[in-house]
Amino acid sequence: MYSTRSRFSLPTLFSIITTSVLMTLSGCQNEGFSQDETSYYEITTSFGTMIVELYDETPGHRDNFRKLVADGFYDGTTFHRVIPGFMIQGGDPNSKDDDPNNDGLGGPGYTIPAEFNPNYFHKKGALAAARTPTGPTNPNSESSGSQFYIIEGRVFPDDVLDQMEAQKRQTLSPEYRIKPEAREIYTTRGGYPPLDMEYTVFGEIITGFDVLDKIVGVDTPKKLGQFPATDRPIQNVTMTIKPLYDYSPE
Repeated sequence: MYSTRSRFSLPTLFSIITTSVLMTLSGCQNEGFSQDETSYYEITTSFGTMIVELYDETPGHRDNFRKLVADGFYDGTTFHRVIPGFMIQGGDPNSKDDDPNNDGLGGPGYTIPAEFNPNYFHKKGALAAARTPTGPTNPNSESSGSQFYIIEGRVFPDDVLDQMEAQKRQTLSPEYRIKPEAREIYTTRGGYPPLDMEYTVFGEIITGFDVLDKIVGVDTPKKLGQFPATDRPIQNVTMTIKPLYDYSPE
């Protein structure tokens, strides 16, 4: 079994992105998960706390996240990849060691079948699963077993969204449309529409957007013009994740 690393690339006006960081492995097993677990989880970082809600309509990703949290899998991992105007990515157990060069290559030893849902899109605060690019090693666009990203994104004007929509009709489906709700958010609050229906969105931030903004603002070698120009924060952004059984959104 061998690992491979790939990266998201930032968009041009006429291209759709198909990248991410993680290990392609095999076979997700979701047996034995309790279905009455909470959908709310607290991600505590060195910059503050975010609360995320998981979607019931993506049960494979929901149940896998629940199990990993219950196992303490994420505790002590970092957001090892930060790109302003795009996203923050974490969930790699390799990020707990002292070798920054292996960040993005780790996982729990399996992948998760994709659960693309047109009702869930890459708005600011979207919680989604990273994966290796679709291709010979990942023909079904399966998700990482543990690595996830949270969208920071940016605002996209209508004409750019029109171009993305037209291109996705060619690459994904002639029926593809950007839903009116998504278009409204992308042109006002922002997000990252090039990834829609190509990466699984399985939850969203409901509080802690200020923390997301703080993490996006950390220094990285790329940001400082250093070599090698990586997106790994110079100061570790560590996390712990726990369930919130009694939480009720306001």
